[in-house]
Amino acid sequence: MRTTVGIIGAGPAGLLLARLLHNAGIDSVVLESRDRAYVEHRQRAGILEQGTVDVLRAAGAGERMDREGLRHDGIELRFAKRRHRVDFPGLTGGRSVMVYAQTEVCKDLIALQLKEGGPLLFEAEALAVEGADSERPRVRFRHEGREDVLECDYVVGCDGSWGVARKAIPEELTQVFERTYPFGWLGILADVPPSHDELVYAHHDRGFALLSMRSPQVSRLYLQVPEGTEAEEWGDEAIWDELERRFETADDWKLERGPITQKSVTPMRSYVHEPMRHGRLFLAGDAAHIVPPTGAKGLNLAVGDVVTFARALVHLKETGSAERLDAYSETCLRRVWQAERFSYAMTTLLHRTPDATPFEDRIQLARLDRITAARSAEQDLAECYTGFPLE
Repeated sequence: MRTTVGIIGAGPAGLLLARLLHNAGIDSVVLESRDRAYVEHRQRAGILEQGTVDVLRAAGAGERMDREGLRHDGIELRFAKRRHRVDFPGLTGGRSVMVYAQTEVCKDLIALQLKEGGPLLFEAEALAVEGADSERPRVRFRHEGREDVLECDYVVGCDGSWGVARKAIPEELTQVFERTYPFGWLGILADVPPSHDELVYAHHDRGFALLSMRSPQVSRLYLQVPEGTEAEEWGDEAIWDELERRFETADDWKLERGPITQKSVTPMRSYVHEPMRHGRLFLAGDAAHIVPPTGAKGLNLAVGDVVTFARALVHLKETGSAERLDAYSETCLRRVWQAERFSYAMTTLLHRTPDATPFEDRIQLARLDRITAARSAEQDLAECYTGFPLE
């Protein structure tokens, strides 16, 4: 097989990149190790920044999102039984976010790719990227029981933190920056309407909690739990009881309960791999960086990466200049590190570490007080949350 851009991974990053390239008249092939049903149903992110929403619309992939997604113009912070709403449009000049699950983004992009785009091969396992520093990189892969080779001008690895793309960059050329956290998130899906119309981020001396949603009928909620916790350790009633404690307010707000349909535990980790490019191999999304979910940045960072690559390749096509491709890693990493900063700040603001001292507890409360009292601090949170510019 031969193509201009070989894309490893049919998550939102790989699928969106294929769509952007198709719209620009550039051919691609997408290789995905899982089957279609798995890709369309794996639960991941659910918050789309303003820039991500704009990109999906411009790519022709926003029709169902605009019909079924939930625009949110703010979030609520809770601490010491107090409630404070952060008004996004008022603080950012009109920006907002959209609640629309990654599963739905993937469904929309898969349908478009199969209808209009180039080859999208499910159950095609990438085995290795070869010749990344040559003019003709290759992806060896296994599909339908036999090995094959995809010859490319460029390879983009959207295959996550355990994929083969990152392994193709020589170790002596890389730097890794990493932090793991001594807690995780116990997440649940529940068949009950959300108890608030916007996301609620709660700081509590028992640990963090988040109230989110997937639709007007389905709630998505999270509890901070110790690192290594198994989801099965928590019974349904114990989960609801703990959520009720952590979301407690001084007014008459009430948490609505319902049947829990899914439980899982997400570890918390910050990770950046530098560089994000080696020769004609480019890393995007979780293949290059991971953020704790507190800042709602993971999917949006992946979108920023593939938009940067697509624009650079179009620039090369139109002008003959590879300047923007050469600057891909540097350009993406500026945005990545700002997202890492914000996600780290939100995580340390809202979670309680196991060995936290009374002094550290008071510092967290002082930081929260600062956000509620100073417009500049509140504005920084709103600008970061709604998204960094797509350069």
